[in-house]
Amino acid sequence: MSGNILIRPAYERDAAALARIYAYYVEKTAITFEYTAPDAAEMERRRQVISQQYPYLAAEVSGKVIGYAYAHAFYGREAYAWSVESSIYVDVNERKRGIGRKLYEALEEALKSMGILNVNACIAVPRDGHDPYTTYDSLNFHECLGYTLAGRFHNSGYKFDRWYDVVWMEKMLGPHTIHPQFPSKK
Repeated sequence: MSGNILIRPAYERDAAALARIYAYYVEKTAITFEYTAPDAAEMERRRQVISQQYPYLAAEVSGKVIGYAYAHAFYGREAYAWSVESSIYVDVNERKRGIGRKLYEALEEALKSMGILNVNACIAVPRDGHDPYTTYDSLNFHECLGYTLAGRFHNSGYKFDRWYDVVWMEKMLGPHTIHPQFPSKK
């Protein structure tokens, strides 16, 4: 697809595109551990909930949404207020074009402006060298963006009659000071 990549907030009108992009990953990969792809209405419900507090971004080229990224609460306790978990999905036909990088850069800038200090990513990885449903591409992508390995959980997800490990990666967006300002909403 040619054209400039526009990174913008995701809107209600994007729900069908978000569902289409995500469906591939649910149905054909172990990148997500959902078994059934949510429809557009469910994707919109999720977007609305997340967007109340955190950025939910879409990548658009020539009027077509080709990827999205968002952050959500890392864990539901007050002391985790400065940490989020990130997610990103790029149309299967548009990968390896820099879209993911642009989405994450915009997401990280939005999170920094809120006062978020830690971004955490949970990534499914193969348990052995080759797997038809997942690769190390996401782990390598995050490493290229400055994320570091925080831990590995073994046999954490079961999909396609296989067990998958997950790795957690983290990136610090700012200094961790005493008495940090409480993060603002987006």
